[in-house]
Amino acid sequence: TTRGLHKTHWLDAACVGKSTPEKIFQIDKAVLIVKADGHGSRQMCRVNKFGFPRTTAKSTEKKIKGFQTGDIVKAVVTSGKKVGTYIGRVAVRKSGSFNIKTVDKTVQGINWKYCRLLHASDGYSYNTTC
Repeated sequence: TTRGLHKTHWLDAACVGKSTPEKIFQIDKAVLIVKADGHGSRQMCRVNKFGFPRTTAKSTEKKIKGFQTGDIVKAVVTSGKKVGTYIGRVAVRKSGSFNIKTVDKTVQGINWKYCRLLHASDGYSYNTTC
């Protein structure tokens, strides 16, 4: 309030403390939002309502065709029903047919040959705000 800034979480954090200058010139900058997504599940197989296994155990392979679930990929599909360019988080399958979760939808059944790695999975998702 003293500095005449908007009420946002990151500006509140910038104004806390004795070392904050009287004028803050960074108010129009984009803010990096980091969200912890994890590296998957430690559950070895799915269970039914009684606790007995209903699926087989997970594969010990994390990487399929050089990709692993959580990687950010760019897929340029040139033929078939799903022609287009998709950028998003990939979910891998052993068959090589991947799912790509974009900002607005999930595209299923994209062949690994169309995919190019943009960012390797590190357990976090990144976004910016203006």
